[in-house]
Amino acid sequence: MPLLFRPRRPLLRGAMLGGTAYMAGKAGARAQERAYADQASEAEQEARLSALESTQAPAPAAPAPAPGGGSDLVAELTKLKGLLDAGVLSQPEFETAKQRVLAGG
Repeated sequence: MPLLFRPRRPLLRGAMLGGTAYMAGKAGARAQERAYADQASEAEQEARLSALESTQAPAPAAPAPAPGGGSDLVAELTKLKGLLDAGVLSQPEFETAKQRVLAGG
């Protein structure tokens, strides 16, 4: 029985290995692009959030004291202190409103 000689196919093997390497490289590139897109969208969301926070309306100013000469200063100051403690007024707003009450206007 004669031995049959089957030629090897080195080019086919090389093509298969090269194709596999190419596909692995493409998959890695796609994964990297997705990661970059995720980072970009996160940065965009953070920028939108900070822009939204900066455009929100500031806290309303302290209410003007009621007109009339007989207003009770202690009651007005107590009311302002309550607003300060509740966080409605900031410290500078409280000081300004307190000066207005004490000045009588």
